[in-house]
Amino acid sequence: MPVRVRMAPSPTGPLHIGTARTALFNWLFARRHGGVFVMRVEDTDKERSEKKYEDEILEGLAWLGLDWDEGPLADGGRLPVADEKGPYGPYRQSERTAIYKKYLQELLGKDEAYYCYCTKEELDAQREAMLAQGLPPKYNGRCRNLKAPPPGKSPEVIRFRIPETNVEFNDLIRGKVAFDTSLFGDIVIAKDLLNPLYNFAVVVDDELMKISHVIRGEDHLSNTPKQILMQRALGFAEPVYAHIPLILNPDRSKMSKRFADTALLQYREKGYLPDALFNFLALLGWHPKDNREVLSRKELIKEFDLARVQQAGAAFNPEKLEWLNREHLKKMSNKKIAAEIRALKPFASEDLSEPEEDVLMKIIDVERNRASTLRDFVTLGRFFLVLPEYEKELLIWKESSVRETDAALAAMDDALLKINAQEFNRETLSAAVTNTITTIDEKRGAVLWPLRVAVSGQRASPDPLEIMEVLGKQESLRRIALARKKLAS
Repeated sequence: MPVRVRMAPSPTGPLHIGTARTALFNWLFARRHGGVFVMRVEDTDKERSEKKYEDEILEGLAWLGLDWDEGPLADGGRLPVADEKGPYGPYRQSERTAIYKKYLQELLGKDEAYYCYCTKEELDAQREAMLAQGLPPKYNGRCRNLKAPPPGKSPEVIRFRIPETNVEFNDLIRGKVAFDTSLFGDIVIAKDLLNPLYNFAVVVDDELMKISHVIRGEDHLSNTPKQILMQRALGFAEPVYAHIPLILNPDRSKMSKRFADTALLQYREKGYLPDALFNFLALLGWHPKDNREVLSRKELIKEFDLARVQQAGAAFNPEKLEWLNREHLKKMSNKKIAAEIRALKPFASEDLSEPEEDVLMKIIDVERNRASTLRDFVTLGRFFLVLPEYEKELLIWKESSVRETDAALAAMDDALLKINAQEFNRETLSAAVTNTITTIDEKRGAVLWPLRVAVSGQRASPDPLEIMEVLGKQESLRRIALARKKLAS
C-alpha cells in the first residue's frame, strides 16, 4: 500500500508545538517510506478560521523544513482545486462543499443520517436530565425515527446514526483499541448540506485523498470509532491509525499555557535554529534505537519508526531544547551563523547598527562557546557595538587602589599605542599585556581585571585580548580613556 499521510491543521490560531510535532511525525513517516505528505487546511469552522492563521501555519511548517507534496503552495505554487477525480490541491475544506454535500445526501438517502429538529434549549434539558439520573450525557434519539418534520419546526442539524456495537481497530502505537458505541449517541455531522463538521469532512477527505495512515494526537482517539463507522456506512477504505502521546510539562503535569500557547514562529524569533527544533520535536515521544539525541534530518528520516513511539506523554524540556540548539550551533560555520543572524534581523530590535561582516564574524567567533541561541550572539556581544554604562568601582581589582588601577590602565594605554593597527591581534596584544605586567611589577589580575572592564563594561566577559582584537586599536584606546576618566571623576 503506497504511504500517503496528511497534515490537517485548523486555521483558528497560530501553529503551536503540538501541531508542529504531529506534522513532523507525518513528514518523517512519509519520507522514511518514500510516501506522499499531503497538506490540508481544515477550515469548516467558518466563524473562527482566518486567512492570517493559515498563512502563519504554512510559514511555520516551511521554516521548520516540512515541505509538502500536495496542497497549498506545494512546489512553490498553487495547484488546481481538488475534485473527485484524484488527489489534487490545494486542499481547503471550505472549497469542497459540493463534495461533502454529495456524501451527506448519500447518507440521508440510505437512512444512515437524519435531520434533527431539537433546539439548543431542548438539548440542554436532555443533558441535564441524563446527568441528574447519573447517566453519561448523549443525544437521546428524539428525532431518530421521525417520519415527518415536527409541525412548525425546521432542521437544526444533520445527525449520523451510531449503531450500538463494539468498534475495534489496531493502533500502530497503542495496539488493539475498542470502543462501546452505545455510549456515544447519534453525533452531529453537519449543520446543513452546505456546512459539514469536522468528523464528517475528514472521513470524506481521507478517502478521496487516498490517505493510508492517519497519524495524529491521542486527543483524537475518541473520534476514531465515529469516523470508522462513517467509513463503513459510505463503503470507504479504513486507513491505519496511530495516535501519538500528548506533550506534557517537564514535571509531566498537563502542559501549561506557558508552552502550549507559544506559537512555533516565536521560537524562530527567540533565535532557535529550525534544525534544532526539528531534532527536539522528533524526540518528543520517540527515540532512535541507540538513544542518540543530536541527529540530522537525514538521520531522523533513516531512523524513524512508529514502533518506537511511546504511549506515555512526552515531557517538554526547554533546557533540552536550549542544549540541542547549542549542539547544532557547534556544527555550523561562523559564516552560516552570520547568515542566520542577519536573517533574524535582531539588531533593529536591540537599537543597534548592523555591524560590518568582519566584525560580526569576530563576535561570533568570540561568543560561540557562550551562546545558546542566535539572539545570544547579539545580547552577549552587544558590548562590542555599544559600551554599556558601569560604575567606576567595577574597574578596581580586589585590594588595588584607584591610583594603582589608573596606573595599570595608563601603562596598557602606552603599550597599545606602540602596536601597529594592522597588527592589533591576540598575539601582539598578549605580548603587550605580559610586558606591561612585568614593567609595572603588578599581579596579572591588577592589570587584566581593569582592562577587561574598561573594554567590555561588564563584570563577566570573554578574554579582554579577544575583545580588543574585535574592537580594534582605536576603539580599544577610546574605551580605556573613558575608564580612566571615570577613575578621575
